[in-house]
Amino acid sequence: MKSDDQLYKQYLAGDQSSGDELLMRHGEELIGYLDAFLHNVHDAEDLMLDVFTIILVDKPKIREGNFKAYVYKVARNRANRLWRLRFRRSEFELDEMLPSMEEAPEERAHKADRDATLYRCLNRIAPQYREALYLVYLSDMSYTKAAEIMGCSEKKIDNMLANGKKSMRKELEKEGLSIEDI
Repeated sequence: MKSDDQLYKQYLAGDQSSGDELLMRHGEELIGYLDAFLHNVHDAEDLMLDVFTIILVDKPKIREGNFKAYVYKVARNRANRLWRLRFRRSEFELDEMLPSMEEAPEERAHKADRDATLYRCLNRIAPQYREALYLVYLSDMSYTKAAEIMGCSEKKIDNMLANGKKSMRKELEKEGLSIEDI
């Protein structure tokens, strides 16, 4: 599988299918991230398309290894702008995710309950902790890329993750769960 950097270079060289592949690779996950900001999946889908339009039309110079972080940073900035314009406040909230249809019904029900509890707890912690946890653990980003997206240092990301985990542990205990249960 080609890296994001390889695909972007090919796109810049005129290969339209590479741009399509980048969109397919990151589109759904980016919609989930944007929906957490906007609380509206339709706006999130529109914004995801706007982000990729900006990147694929303007063709900015993106440092090696930073394509995904760049996409998320543009998306975050656009979501914040839209949020300020529409709602005059900024909060990051995760919606419950749907379980996979490939699992047995009992497993889906157990996982759905566990996920619902997890996201309910995530929604009760501070927004900056929630976003840091989402970027690093749910989107598999490095501290460096998460720090770039959130506009802070890696040390601050590390502190937000530590505080976020501590807050999550307390919230999970209120629900009768431990971190190990998740």
